Amino acid sequence: MSEALDLGYARVDLGREARQGLPEIVYGPGKRVGEIAGIVTALLARNTGPVLVTRVDPGPAAEVREHVPGGAYDPDARLLVWRPAPPVAHTVAVVTAGTADGPVAAEAAAVAAALGLRTVLIRDVGVAGLHRVLAAAGDLRAADCVIVVAGMEGALASVVGGLVETPVIAVPTSTGYGAALEGVTALLAMLTSCAAGLTVVNIDSGFGAALAAYRLTRRASPAGEEA
Repeated sequence: MSEALDLGYARVDLGREARQGLPEIVYGPGKRVGEIAGIVTALLARNTGPVLVTRVDPGPAAEVREHVPGGAYDPDARLLVWRPAPPVAHTVAVVTAGTADGPVAAEAAAVAAALGLRTVLIRDVGVAGLHRVLAAAGDLRAADCVIVVAGMEGALASVVGGLVETPVIAVPTSTGYGAALEGVTALLAMLTSCAAGLTVVNIDSGFGAALAAYRLTRRASPAGEEA
């Protein structure tokens, strides 16, 4: 299905839900409040699944919700959600190396939850205190998928990748001093990890990690199977 709705300022992909199981997800930055509201209204009217807008600051989010009632806003994740999906029987653990990685982890967890995945947050278990992540190993192994959010040298992804058999999605963050290169160092470390089989998404992309987790678990979750 390739149907699109031309709003003048956007061509809304109405067929994405039929192709991929989810309506088009809206990236907030660069869009006016009225444009976001118009796209959301079209998606709600023409699709049945959850409608999400990412990276929206509190002020614009409040204005959008005035135009389109029924939405919920998560200020930590900067995420607007209408019609969240019912939970399925799959758990995603979202793990952070440090507190500074929290905003990216919040986005990953909130998007995953809006798509129906059960989420568990495991905070501040970076490798500078290796005992912290080892203490959480049981919770990591119990999850169906693990999202690792880490900046600086990004080593936590390799450690977790060596502890669990489930899919590991690594998110490099822009946390760190000069040679961290705003996340490039962590990105390259994760891409060259000796823990084979890691999935690595873009710098600071909690959203991308949540969508990867959704894709990985979707085939394992028959339609209508709820938690």
